[in-house]
Amino acid sequence: MTLGCPALLAARRTLLGELTIFWTFAVGLLEFVASPQAAEFQIRSRQITAGPQNHFFGYIGHVQNIPWNGSDRYLLALRTPFQDHLPDQSEPADIVLIDTENDHAVTKVAETRAWNPQQGTMFYWNPESPDTQFFFNDRDPASGRVFCVLFDLSRPEGSRRVREFRFENTPFGNSGVAQGGGAFLGINYGRLDWLRRVTGYKGAYDWTRGVKHPDYDGIFRVDTATGQARLLVSFATLAGRLAPEIPDVMHTALFINHTLWNREGDRIFFFVRGNFSNKADRINASFVMDGDGNNLRRMKQHIGGHPEWDYGHRMIGRQAKRQVIYDTDRQLVVGQLGNSDLFPDPEGDIALSPDGKWFVNGHKDRKAMLNYYTIYRRSDGSAVRSEGYSIGNWVSGDLRQDPSPCWNRGSNRLLVPGLATDGNSRQLFILKIEAVGE
Repeated sequence: MTLGCPALLAARRTLLGELTIFWTFAVGLLEFVASPQAAEFQIRSRQITAGPQNHFFGYIGHVQNIPWNGSDRYLLALRTPFQDHLPDQSEPADIVLIDTENDHAVTKVAETRAWNPQQGTMFYWNPESPDTQFFFNDRDPASGRVFCVLFDLSRPEGSRRVREFRFENTPFGNSGVAQGGGAFLGINYGRLDWLRRVTGYKGAYDWTRGVKHPDYDGIFRVDTATGQARLLVSFATLAGRLAPEIPDVMHTALFINHTLWNREGDRIFFFVRGNFSNKADRINASFVMDGDGNNLRRMKQHIGGHPEWDYGHRMIGRQAKRQVIYDTDRQLVVGQLGNSDLFPDPEGDIALSPDGKWFVNGHKDRKAMLNYYTIYRRSDGSAVRSEGYSIGNWVSGDLRQDPSPCWNRGSNRLLVPGLATDGNSRQLFILKIEAVGE
């Protein structure tokens, strides 16, 4: 391809219609984002779990948080007897494996006392051993202190907890594993219990309760080989960065959500928030920093929703009513996916496939009480929207059922939640991408 060739560009416009053109720096090619095309693929859906108990994975499948293990055979999930209240430490959830090659048989392998309906227990398969090892959060039933567990399925029964990452003075849980492995980020889920309950663990111990901007809490980084932790950035530092533009921050208790590591492992994105129950006074600032905590910067343009990392230092997220690509180095929008007809809610739950070729946006129709999924092929802009998946009355609030789409490793299946046909239990569905006519 000769970049900028008029004849080539004219031909492409003839084939694809009016296009938004932007550079894809990661691969050095010119990418075209088109209006929705007639797709040559379709979605086939199957419910894979059943009641009376509830089954769900929890978190969104962005930053390659994949429910499937390395071989794409086993799925991780939580199993719970209720969905009508936030759990405390006396109400553990079962950790189960779903065997996709054995009629989706469900087997319990462990329990956790650190979970919630929106994010589950922050499951991540260990990138350094994805066939058999995974991370999840737990907490001590006596002290309420949260910690992260590395679990190994290949070990004999009764000794599968390879390591528990416990920090008695700062008992945080996993909030994001490096996509290449070797480290995870940690935040204080006890602090979230009183500042952003939907993402916290009810009754978890918080060593900062009542402190607006502690200098001994923020985002931690843990080396999974040594177990050593260090504080990358504190709330005190973040408040200082925000104060010149938001003076009221000095009177507002802050919390952190969505610590997202990019594919290359050298950049971390996160939200700093406060007053989230009051829209008029809400603080919602996005930051990036290097993987070692250096080069902390607030984003000049707010990229909302649940952003996802593209390749390099670019992110996919929402700006106004657009699904945009944002360059965090240059701090500007460099592209757009689809249009508002294709993505009616660009602030929905989004995820980029492991191979980078597919993108999904899960959006909620609050009136119909349904979640929909739009699967988009980046090479030509073609897209298909799924049927609606019932969420019943769990539309908003701390117990809401978000779309939370998650890719498999083969980039041809998605795991999504929904209410079973009886309308009483939360279950899992697989959406398979296949060619039309298969």
